[in-house]
Amino acid sequence: MNPSTIELAATVIFALAVLHTFLVSKFAAIAHHYPEGSMGENFFHFFAEVEAVFGIWSAVFLAFIAIVEGPGAPVHYLESLNFTEPAFVFVIMCMAGTRPVIKLAEKMIVIISNIIPLPKKMAFYIAALVFGPLLGSFITEPAAMTVTAIILLKNFYSKEMSTKFKYATIGLLFVNVSIGGTLTHFAAPPVLMVASKWQWGVMHMVTHFGYKAAIACILSAISVAFYFKKELTGDFNLRPDNKEKMSPPVWIYLIHIVFLAMVVMNAHHMVMFLGLFLFFLGFMNVTQEFQDAPKLKDSLMVGFFLGGLVVLGTKQQWWLQPLITGLSDQILYFGSTGLTAITDNAALTYLGSLVDLSDSAKYYLVAGAVTGGGLTVIANAPNPAGYGVLKDSFGEDGITPGGLLVGALYPTLIAILCFELLPSL
Repeated sequence: MNPSTIELAATVIFALAVLHTFLVSKFAAIAHHYPEGSMGENFFHFFAEVEAVFGIWSAVFLAFIAIVEGPGAPVHYLESLNFTEPAFVFVIMCMAGTRPVIKLAEKMIVIISNIIPLPKKMAFYIAALVFGPLLGSFITEPAAMTVTAIILLKNFYSKEMSTKFKYATIGLLFVNVSIGGTLTHFAAPPVLMVASKWQWGVMHMVTHFGYKAAIACILSAISVAFYFKKELTGDFNLRPDNKEKMSPPVWIYLIHIVFLAMVVMNAHHMVMFLGLFLFFLGFMNVTQEFQDAPKLKDSLMVGFFLGGLVVLGTKQQWWLQPLITGLSDQILYFGSTGLTAITDNAALTYLGSLVDLSDSAKYYLVAGAVTGGGLTVIANAPNPAGYGVLKDSFGEDGITPGGLLVGALYPTLIAILCFELLPSL
């Protein structure tokens, strides 16, 4: 490995950014020492936003490039990158977070929960954390993450639930969404990066990954639900909606589905899905009596996070690629599961697609990438969306990286066992 000065700087700054994600609670504590609304409070609150971390450090990296290579170098570097995924996640998060989409998903989860022969509260919890993530195989993982997180926020996180339950649930959500998008070849970011080159279609995904992921989601959700059965007993009623808003008619639901489908179909064409999004915002404005305010700020912060990850992550190839190619299949599986926790899993599989790998190595690389996708906020592109929705329910300190890691360990172990032991069909 002979990294350039720029690559070395990118890796050091990337490491600092990862370290920053573990220190956000410290910045939040510092912010409280300043008067409310003051510049000092706002500054440290901004540094305490996990979604802002990689954007902040990518700005540091771009400044370094400007110093070393000249003021025009950052522009040339940015123009060489592909920001389609951050833009797509921003759009799909806004659209999936709308009232009709949430209500439709909630209705489907209620129908499924009524079939499960368990107490209503527990059945709804299991249905939400199995069906919601698996829905990501069709409406994409960012949309599934947003919808499921909002449903959990409305019906569980907004109530008196223990902190242990909250961390176990968000860990389960992140892991199940990461693996739940593998029923198809177009929904999970790490699969998207390799599916075309490796000629993986729907049947390949279902037989090699999808059915195993579904079993893992079911086992994890049921066992976590029974572990917290005391918190999931008692009366349960869906949280009522704002009575000032009218219930959407069927045609509103249908138009939202059509817009979502068109955006998903054009996920690789930024000009198309951004244009569709503008029309969608116009439609929301016309039908605002059936809508809530679009979640533009939360979605923009998530896009900012992923954009920063693209800026810094692209320059990690110099050490990731030789590491990936030098591992045996089993070590590759566990290695990619661990590496995913400190670098985006889509970046990991993309680097794997640049080199020649055996069929078994391809399987274990992708399996590890999706298995480890719930261990940290940065491990999987949709995670910041769920983080943004649920963070306020964890109190002033927000979601700590250590708490998330512990909460995700059990469902990650279940996923490892399913991908490792179940045969490909």
